[in-house]
Amino acid sequence: MGRSDRRELKSRLVVLVMHLLKWQHQPGARSRSWSATIDEQRLQIDGLLAESPSLRPTIVSMLADAHAIAWARAVAETGLADEAFPKACPFTPDQVLSRAFLPDR
Repeated sequence: MGRSDRRELKSRLVVLVMHLLKWQHQPGARSRSWSATIDEQRLQIDGLLAESPSLRPTIVSMLADAHAIAWARAVAETGLADEAFPKACPFTPDQVLSRAFLPDR
């Protein structure tokens, strides 16, 4: 179960970070669908962490890996140049998990 939970957490972090990157770098394309996806990923991550609190410390190390995948997906989905998105994750773990946080440009 632990390995499966870690995979799910990383997968949800990838989707979440990708949408946060798109939100930040494509303000004209923001939609309810994007905000709903961001909120859904956060809710699912909260539930996963409630069921497996031992995963919480892994978020810091997972975030860098998740960002690398999210970066590649954001570039592919948006058609923006590689340089449009930061190579290192610009969001802290607290920001990524906070339901009140949406990045500005």
